[in-house]
Amino acid sequence: MLVRRFCTSLSRSEISPICNTSKLINFHSTPQKIRTIYCPNKPTVTLQSQNIGTHRFYSSNSQMGDARRPISVPIPDINKADRSELLRALETSLGSSFSSEPLIPQPNPLIIVISGPSGVGKDAVIKRLREVRENIHFVVTATSRPMRPGEIDGKDYYFVSKEEFLSMVEKNELLEHALVYGDYKGIPKQQIREFMAKGCDIVLRVDIQGAATLRRILGNSAVFIFVVAESEYAMVNRLVDRKTETSEMLLVRIATAREEVKHAKNFDYVVVNAQGQLESAVKLVESIIDSEKARVSPRNVKI
Repeated sequence: MLVRRFCTSLSRSEISPICNTSKLINFHSTPQKIRTIYCPNKPTVTLQSQNIGTHRFYSSNSQMGDARRPISVPIPDINKADRSELLRALETSLGSSFSSEPLIPQPNPLIIVISGPSGVGKDAVIKRLREVRENIHFVVTATSRPMRPGEIDGKDYYFVSKEEFLSMVEKNELLEHALVYGDYKGIPKQQIREFMAKGCDIVLRVDIQGAATLRRILGNSAVFIFVVAESEYAMVNRLVDRKTETSEMLLVRIATAREEVKHAKNFDYVVVNAQGQLESAVKLVESIIDSEKARVSPRNVKI
């Protein structure tokens, strides 16, 4: 009876009396010999295994599948069971305990490079950002320029002589340095390493030239933010209100600022710091930092 049923199923698959063996490959896991037996009515095919014994075919419900399944235990009623008892039962059923470790690693500390033309309020944005956000470290830049009224050494800048600055360059102590308006400015490496190790985000304030240098050094591992005024008219008025430059120097700064605005396309973000809208500008910078912290592929910088 078994042979007749098997022959019938094969005949329905259009197997000719001269058995086409190409349609029967991979039927068994081991090579088979196929022999055609001619019958008076219908052809039959028998399969002969090279191994002695009967082949067994396993389905998804076989013992092999059952061996890999977690142990099944009764799950208590969710509304009535003790929480710890319920969790233990769930862990047992799943075959592993629940971890209290974070599902996603903590985001890496960021290096945030803030730049823009003169007179756009970069210092005001950074000062307010440090007041409203924790774990932010503003790297104090070393400079050879004279101290301005109201500035504090070690807070606004590290004020050094040109000889001291050039000595720092020779010792490779600066991440970036440049000659700006006749004075040297540079970023000490040690501050960055020290505070990133504490989990702080690093804020760097540099001019356009310094930002271009940092882009070459850091690539896309840092966040570059370009700060601008709402208009050229507003920017010039801020420069005039500072009263820190002579007429000739003021003309140089305005002409330079016009050129620097063209470099905005080289940055990751642009923040407009409009007159009287400092809080809005700072909130936008915070939003940028938060979005960077939520990246699936985080930035990873090494100094």
